[in-house]
Amino acid sequence: MNDLHRVYLNLGSNVEPEKNIPRAVRLLCEAGDIEAVSSVWETESVGYRGPNFLNVCVLLLTPLQADEIKKEIIRPIEAQMGRVRGEDKNAPRPIDIDIVLFDETPHNAQTWGQAFVVMPLVELLPEFKTVGGGKLSDFARQLQGQVWMRKREDVVISSAVPRRG
Repeated sequence: MNDLHRVYLNLGSNVEPEKNIPRAVRLLCEAGDIEAVSSVWETESVGYRGPNFLNVCVLLLTPLQADEIKKEIIRPIEAQMGRVRGEDKNAPRPIDIDIVLFDETPHNAQTWGQAFVVMPLVELLPEFKTVGGGKLSDFARQLQGQVWMRKREDVVISSAVPRRG
């Protein structure tokens, strides 16, 4: 039996996000074991003017490697949900799924300065040490003071994750 990898995924949507975020989590449940899900956070769009995004962090347990996760889980779910990748990487989209951490190792350095990634992740890993050695929770507090965001208690994800046992 393969060892399971701990993969933290950031899910974002600004096209019917109240519907698409829970749907994406349900689809991820079919692809592996969901160990934890953060609260849903609303942020303004980054890189253009458009609808606000909802973001959530999910801890997925899977035997797959990072490149296999992208090929076998992320891209098929994004395609199934209507994601079209074009020249404008900031265009509105029904779902965007990115690997943030793979076995506690940062995966995409470009996303680490973004509050929409850090705020959901810090709920699941508050003691995680950043590349600079500081606590992720301290970094999150700094980011939260710099950008507008709010927790969306009205968007329920827990019903998308099947109960175990």
